[in-house]
Amino acid sequence: MTIMKRMTLVTLALLAFPHLASSDETIVALTIDEIREDSAVLDGRDYVSTGQPDEEILRKASDAGFVAVIDMRTASEDRGYDEAATVETLGMSYISLPVAGADDTSFENAAQLDEILAGIDGPVLLHCASGNRVGALFALRASLAGASDEEALAVGKAAGLTRLEETVKERLAAE
Repeated sequence: MTIMKRMTLVTLALLAFPHLASSDETIVALTIDEIREDSAVLDGRDYVSTGQPDEEILRKASDAGFVAVIDMRTASEDRGYDEAATVETLGMSYISLPVAGADDTSFENAAQLDEILAGIDGPVLLHCASGNRVGALFALRASLAGASDEEALAVGKAAGLTRLEETVKERLAAE
């Protein structure tokens, strides 16, 4: 999906469900290649969801004014470098919120994510391996904020939800 299509999808989701985000909150899922090709895609975003960033992506995020990185990968997942040290060297805060797939796709973790985000003043890069876990928690976070199941799924998809969609639907139905 092209950057323009993604941004259009995010805009449509936020226009259709304006109560899910404050007027200045933007949520967008971007691939590593999209960020690499055009670092300007990071500008003006509050939350960017992506796959595992490398040091170049983290530099671009820092240069674009991002203040924090939330890593949803578990400690056992190899990043190929010391991400926490790199993030902190670049002047951003590193926050670990491990989500080990479907078992950790929960309203409790979504509430924890919401608390973390509420304490950060500035743009945040959130990632797992692909952005899927980030999208899943954003969907549940939207539900906690009063979104309908349909609205919550739209927010989750805009933030990268893919393979965990059925898990999210199960959680929403059980709520």
